[in-house]
Amino acid sequence: MALNKLLDNNPAVEFNASSFIRDQKILIIVPAFNEEGHIFQTVQEICSRFPDCSVLIVNDGSQDQTSFQAKRTDAFVVNLPFNLGIGGAVQTGFKFAYENDYDIAVQVDGDGQHDVTYLNDLLMPVISEEADMTIGSRFLPPFLGYRSSFIRRIGIHFFAYLISLISEYKVTDPTSGFRAYNRKMIKVFSQYYPSDYPEPEAIVVAGRYRAQIKEIPVQMRKRTTGHSSIRYLNTLYYMIKVTIAILLDRLKKVKK
Repeated sequence: MALNKLLDNNPAVEFNASSFIRDQKILIIVPAFNEEGHIFQTVQEICSRFPDCSVLIVNDGSQDQTSFQAKRTDAFVVNLPFNLGIGGAVQTGFKFAYENDYDIAVQVDGDGQHDVTYLNDLLMPVISEEADMTIGSRFLPPFLGYRSSFIRRIGIHFFAYLISLISEYKVTDPTSGFRAYNRKMIKVFSQYYPSDYPEPEAIVVAGRYRAQIKEIPVQMRKRTTGHSSIRYLNTLYYMIKVTIAILLDRLKKVKK
């Protein structure tokens, strides 16, 4: 019996995702590029809170000690021979999840910005079959924690408006990489996942497959080591390139 039907038949039951995690085969994908300063702590935090989940670190051709630090953890580690970018690293995780028959995949950045105490909230709609994909949003009430710089918020709100204009999704944080996916979306993204700055474009791709997407309010933390792949000097380039990619994706048809 599907979980949502179980809850409908038993309204007195209070759903808690953590009590159902052990019944799901869950992979937490952690893409990492030059994250030697935080990858060990990030994965240790995940493993201590969610021991029933598998963790995969995708080391995206790092030039520092990320690989060494990753191997100190209990996670699976894939070392890419050169830097593919965030899209290639995350798709590597989806391929691993698909080929190893995982029920749910979760994306968590390796820099410690994603607060994994919100993982239960992110997983709940996927486990209960309310959503095919969930996105952790910094911009939903109660507006907790670090919300990025002013210039980046301009880009985030621009993509939120663009996506809402051309699709049925009314998202508030389209660049968030804190996400969970069911089997359907694991299969879709194992076959195709956008390459550069993929998060906004991935929402449009999911729309082609009529995915149910739900945003979850989360708190994010400020990066303490390394630097973002989106910096001031390439913000305009990023916005133009992703806008074109989103519009092109909107025109594509679903593969049979």
